Amino acid sequence: MTPDQRLKWFLRVIGMSALLAFAAAIMPEKWMIEIAQELGIDPFPESPLTFYLARNLSLLYGFVGALLCILSADLPRYRDLIGWAALGTIAFGLLQLVVDAMSGLPGWWTIGEGGSTLAGGLFLRWLERTARAANPSPSQADSSVTGSDETLR
Repeated sequence: MTPDQRLKWFLRVIGMSALLAFAAAIMPEKWMIEIAQELGIDPFPESPLTFYLARNLSLLYGFVGALLCILSADLPRYRDLIGWAALGTIAFGLLQLVVDAMSGLPGWWTIGEGGSTLAGGLFLRWLERTARAANPSPSQADSSVTGSDETLR
């Protein structure tokens, strides 16, 4: 498997998984409460603001999933954006660790959410850098063969 194929595969798996969050955005409130209880996060505050926040976060994750699927469809075009997405995911994972710990969530939740986001961002960054090295852009390839514009003048 080539570096580009690995990067495309990773973006698509994560993107398709995140698309499932759209279902949570329309999930009945009763299911949200029951799932929280099953996870040991009890009591789930039954207020309009809580359901609003849960649904909007689900929508956000779903749209991130759609974006990752779009990025995977044209790696050469979106290579720079994929690099920035990796850095943003790393920062988001670190901030999730802090916010989850401040929120008093169980340790397994904090490590599971923030840790997996951080690991995913680091892995995406590695995949992106590996793919970039294997497929330099035309401007990178030209400058490595012919030298910089300054040396040609």
